[in-house]
Amino acid sequence: MPKRSMNPIDSHVGARVRLRRMLIGMSQERLGELLGVTFQQVQKYEKGANRIGASRLFEISRVLDVPVQFFFDDMPQSGDRPIARPHGFAESAGEPFVMDFVSSTEGLTLNRAYSAITEPRLRRRILDLVRELAGTGEGDAA
Repeated sequence: MPKRSMNPIDSHVGARVRLRRMLIGMSQERLGELLGVTFQQVQKYEKGANRIGASRLFEISRVLDVPVQFFFDDMPQSGDRPIARPHGFAESAGEPFVMDFVSSTEGLTLNRAYSAITEPRLRRRILDLVRELAGTGEGDAA
């Protein structure tokens, strides 16, 4: 039997499940327990190897405390083109790497550490330092 290729939509939805799970610090084991499935099944969902049914996706959204739409945000339409969005809500189409970085272990760690800084002035100084190191300067709004 030929190997089935993964559907890009299933892969995207699975990656968003993984992103949200990691952002809230939940393990695959815990998510599996809350859904009544094994952590191996959660792994397959996150990799896009197994399709997530509508009722299961609804349950995942409840457990991870996000709307179902979260799993479809930033989804490529065909090829690598993002889905058109109303002005003011879409991220720049030229920066798809941002979601890749944010969902990486390094990106999540950086995000958690930065979010843990409670002093607004210190957060701003760190942001300014990173912008300076990156060569983006003060002109970028955040």
